[in-house]
Amino acid sequence: MTTRPAPRLLISAAHKSSGKTTVTVGLATALAARGLTVQPFKKGPDYIDPLWLSAATGRACRNLDFHTQPPALIRETFEQDCRGADISLIEGNKGLYDGVDLEGANSSAMLAQWLEAPVVLVVDCQGMTRGIAPLLIGYQAFDPTLKIAGVILNKVSGPRHEKKLREVVAHYTRIPVLGAVHRGPDMEIMERHLGLVPANEAEAAAAAIARLAGAVSSQVDLDALIALAEAAPPVEVAESLPAISSPPKIRIGIARDAAFGFYYRDDLEALAAAGAELVPFDATRDPHLPPGLDGLFIGGGFPETQGEALEANAGLRAEIRERGLAGLPIYAECGGLMYLSRAIVWKGEKRAMVGLIPADAVMHKAPQGRGYVRLRETAAFPWPRLEDGPGVLPAHEFHHSRLENMEGSPRFAYQVIRGTGIAEKQDGLIIANTLATYAHMRSVGPNPWAPRFVAFIRGVKAGQH
Repeated sequence: MTTRPAPRLLISAAHKSSGKTTVTVGLATALAARGLTVQPFKKGPDYIDPLWLSAATGRACRNLDFHTQPPALIRETFEQDCRGADISLIEGNKGLYDGVDLEGANSSAMLAQWLEAPVVLVVDCQGMTRGIAPLLIGYQAFDPTLKIAGVILNKVSGPRHEKKLREVVAHYTRIPVLGAVHRGPDMEIMERHLGLVPANEAEAAAAAIARLAGAVSSQVDLDALIALAEAAPPVEVAESLPAISSPPKIRIGIARDAAFGFYYRDDLEALAAAGAELVPFDATRDPHLPPGLDGLFIGGGFPETQGEALEANAGLRAEIRERGLAGLPIYAECGGLMYLSRAIVWKGEKRAMVGLIPADAVMHKAPQGRGYVRLRETAAFPWPRLEDGPGVLPAHEFHHSRLENMEGSPRFAYQVIRGTGIAEKQDGLIIANTLATYAHMRSVGPNPWAPRFVAFIRGVKAGQH
């Protein structure tokens, strides 16, 4: 470990839907356009924002989440990913002080404290003038040890509104205004039921990112922002270790397309480290699975929005069903579970899916499961056991669908300690060698699911399962 400067900022807001994601994506792109290497991070469990931040910077965004990572591992992850970066931007989630813990132990503010990162507060200024002063004063006074280094006024209605806001902030506070971003089409990204449309699906993602960068760079003082980031104290950055090369022993097909794109970087790295070669395929277009596969991984996404293309690709659906029933190891999360079902029902349309799971995935307007979950493995759990037994595994869920019209007597891999799951506090359907769950796992800390899945596939190949 060596101590190095690590310029960094945590971008947060007073409350969710303040526009901090669009501002952060714009900032990241604008800084990268200056020739800086920008490393993005996202606080909490999230797939969509990291897709945009990765596309904006050209560097894979890493999640920092108190639910799945002990604090020491968060710091270690941050230090490792800072290697080679000129500046790191950490996008918070929800409001700065929001979280499920009464004392704020899992809030964005706590993450900023843990990483010693100055905070830039994005404030939604719609319908606000003088009222911004008590808001900023209150946020600073609530935790005087937290450094709110600057504020970006967002959703400003025009020059007159901006002038009033700047005067109020200057008169009542000592927090510098880094910029004022006006409302307009350049600061918009399409949204749907789970938030922003993911960058892997938005055809005009590059153009949208360029628009955000143009709006932010012209309305935010990037030099002042960089100076605040450089004022952060140095951190110990881990030196990169030489890679240990070994030929992959198994091939895992992974769905990567407009329907399925929710994958944690940690999981993909852990699968590769365990000896898996990840072979991408497009479930909406490819007529067959890649050759020589030993297993399948189908992550989350929005299969309901791609229902027509998924249904039309009948040959691939039939092949996955046939191979799944024959014992091919498959792991599917949320959207992947929906794809393996008999059909997806959404907005009055019913689209045929793989049919490996004898149930329909029916979409509802309200979330059917949302937030952090904790799971305990049942006796039916098919993968190799953890050394310390079936402990409680941290994960998260966010789905508007529910499995309905289930046939047969399903077996479940998990008892849901906290959360919703599939049915009656159970999750993780087991069909042959398939494990399909509404929970999103992350192979870090106490839940090393990736090497366990690889070990299970090896066991199947060896005839042990």
